[in-house]
Amino acid sequence: MKLEIKQNILFEHLNYVIKGISSKNLIPVLNCIKFELTNDGLYLISTDNEIAIKTFIPSKDIEKIESLGEILISGRFIYDIVRKLPNTIINIEEVIDNRIIITTNTSSFTLNGNNPSDFPNIDLSDSKNPILINKKVFSTLIKQTIFATSNQESRPVLTGINFKINNNILEAIATDSYRLSKKKIELNKEVKEEINIIIPNKNLLELTKLYNNEEDDIEMHIFNNKVIFKFNSIIMMSSLINGAFPDTSKLIPDEFKLDIKVNLNNLYNSIDRASLLTTEEEKNIINLEINENQMKISSNIPEIGNVEEIVEIENNENKNLNISFSSKYMIDALKSFECEDVEILFNSEVQPFILRDINTNDLVQLIVPIRTY
Repeated sequence: MKLEIKQNILFEHLNYVIKGISSKNLIPVLNCIKFELTNDGLYLISTDNEIAIKTFIPSKDIEKIESLGEILISGRFIYDIVRKLPNTIINIEEVIDNRIIITTNTSSFTLNGNNPSDFPNIDLSDSKNPILINKKVFSTLIKQTIFATSNQESRPVLTGINFKINNNILEAIATDSYRLSKKKIELNKEVKEEINIIIPNKNLLELTKLYNNEEDDIEMHIFNNKVIFKFNSIIMMSSLINGAFPDTSKLIPDEFKLDIKVNLNNLYNSIDRASLLTTEEEKNIINLEINENQMKISSNIPEIGNVEEIVEIENNENKNLNISFSSKYMIDALKSFECEDVEILFNSEVQPFILRDINTNDLVQLIVPIRTY
């Protein structure tokens, strides 16, 4: 294998595939990037067995191809070398015993490689009926739900987002048992089979780092044990989480005893300030007291001090309520909305309450209150 390529082009694609490598992996070949040079161009592939990323540089973007071949190179070393080289033409040549020489007019590096036949055989084939989702819409969906996933490996199914597709409606649900986030989007095309899968949160985060929020689509290819995303010149495969996601359909009530409306920014800023006098040890508890058309937000820790904030609300039922919850969970939930006013619906001080956009029901955030007595 021997080629000449501009530093900025190679680095752009290395920046994609480096995300498929885990620093915690003890298997040497899984810390490597596979280079495959063909007449069509250069393929770069990485995997840590949980995700795989493949990207393609067409031959028209390569300065010169002298000989074809494939090589397996330490991902971190090749990434750092190319990152620190100037934006000039780089020569990459495979020599004897899986070694490569990387040169420019002023620099020269020699790297030991591995046998490419040791690299896992990864099937990145398409499915027959991919699901198309606008990139910007998909990024927003992830952002509005992923914070509610769990980081506790004791319940693996809660460390991912549950994707359900029925006809042309995609529903994404995340919960860590103390809060829940649910987002619905409408697809442009009906899906014949019902879909119910769980994608790990960390893999979805890596996916959203691979593209900008352009207005074109991302392809989603769903299989029994994996999902493949295709966009631009990139293919990313993610494993799925085995197991049944909890049935959350009954967690959100159909009726509520108290329905208030409040300006999103005013509420967010007040809770943000009240949270300054809370601690992780005390579960970041703040108290919310509703009295007619006013909401009092307060926090009181004897060793630190106390704070009170007043927010004007619309309370058509004219009912009162006193409830406590985690300020962190509330702030996370409020950040997910892209509207001017939010609606908060309560049943009692010990039952979960929900937040939603006044104008649409496509995003719902649920928070479990904390008993303080």
